[in-house]
Amino acid sequence: MTFEIIIVAALVLLGILFMLAEFFLLPGISIAGIAGVIFLLGGIVYAYLFLGSTTGNLTLAAAAIAMGASFFWLLKSKSLRKIALETNIDSRVDNSDLRMLNVGDTGITLSRLNPTGKVLVNDLTVEGKSLNGEFIDEEEEVEVVRIDGYQVQVRRIDTAGIN
Repeated sequence: MTFEIIIVAALVLLGILFMLAEFFLLPGISIAGIAGVIFLLGGIVYAYLFLGSTTGNLTLAAAAIAMGASFFWLLKSKSLRKIALETNIDSRVDNSDLRMLNVGDTGITLSRLNPTGKVLVNDLTVEGKSLNGEFIDEEEEVEVVRIDGYQVQVRRIDTAGIN
């Protein structure tokens, strides 16, 4: 009987270790996760078959509590912080050039706007977005309608109506 308890404890412990490795170290569903499920279920089924239903119920409850406690402990421990990525990006996009532009300025598209692309306005190349999402071909005249944080909204200047 002692040998069966050792087998059950070892199977459940291995299952918990493999499941924790699956959750915290290995991305996706891998062999560790499958092995963890097999070991956990194997230990619980072994307890039910060879030690009785009472011991099987206790094993099931103990495995669930041990899995939850170890999961919670590993989340709260500092050991994950050693392998976790904690890079913060504090930099910002330099959009000080956009202050030189005004609503109503005209320019030309350097690339096709569908609906975004490059626009040359006042000898300044900026990210342009067409108004209402229309497509504007390359080398078409455009007018600045609005200046957002890093982007300039433009609309096509209709030169077909001018004689």
